[in-house]
Amino acid sequence: MNLTDDQLDRYARHIILREVGGAGQARLLASRVLVIGAGGLGAPLLLYLAAAGVGTLGIVDDDAVALSNLQRQVIHDTAAVGHPKTESAAASLARVNPDVAVVAHATRITAENAPDLIAGYDLVADGSDNFATRHAVADACARAGVPLVSAAIGQFDGQLSVWMPYAAGPEGGRLPCYRCLVPDEPPPGAVLNCAEAGVLGAVAGVMGTLQAVEVIKVLLDLGEPLAGRLLLYDALSANFRTLRLPADPGCRFCGDGGVLRRTG
Repeated sequence: MNLTDDQLDRYARHIILREVGGAGQARLLASRVLVIGAGGLGAPLLLYLAAAGVGTLGIVDDDAVALSNLQRQVIHDTAAVGHPKTESAAASLARVNPDVAVVAHATRITAENAPDLIAGYDLVADGSDNFATRHAVADACARAGVPLVSAAIGQFDGQLSVWMPYAAGPEGGRLPCYRCLVPDEPPPGAVLNCAEAGVLGAVAGVMGTLQAVEVIKVLLDLGEPLAGRLLLYDALSANFRTLRLPADPGCRFCGDGGVLRRTG
């Protein structure tokens, strides 16, 4: 792909990075990323991916913008209240970067439709706020061999990882799947979402931005992605920790004899 004069100017700060260059920027422009949720995490994630020149961004969200969203969902504004989040996000991204094609999926992703929704995308980034969606997305990505960059936030904290259970780890062993960390959906009420517990809005910005960095690293094969590791952020102590996540040999999904091994 030959970059135009406008693109050479727009992406100049990427292109002068030896690790990216013109070839890397062209690779970003040819990439297709599906983002689950245009909310607290998806908002900064989508903005930074669009600014970076990721050529096609799919957005899965069946919700409408509410006034209470605006404290953290920075891709939307007051005029967008009442409008579908996919519509509002697409309008914002068009203003950020006309190079980017936006594909709106105004639906809720489920275990049934996830395989069709992720088909044709190079990577999926999950910013959903419930375990049913996270499991559906993670299972579909694992089966399809599509990298998944997943983040979650609490009141004053966040976590982030990259899931590629179909790939070998740095020491030759297999990488874990999401169910190695969270085998099953917690019982109702065990984990409160942002609407129930509250959240410091800027925490979503921190984690969504870190999520964008991991997406770009995976797309360009840069550095060491968080595959097999879990990044934890505590805003109140301004502390980051990274934990190793070994694959669980007894995992019902990716372990020996698990669903993933039986189906492919």
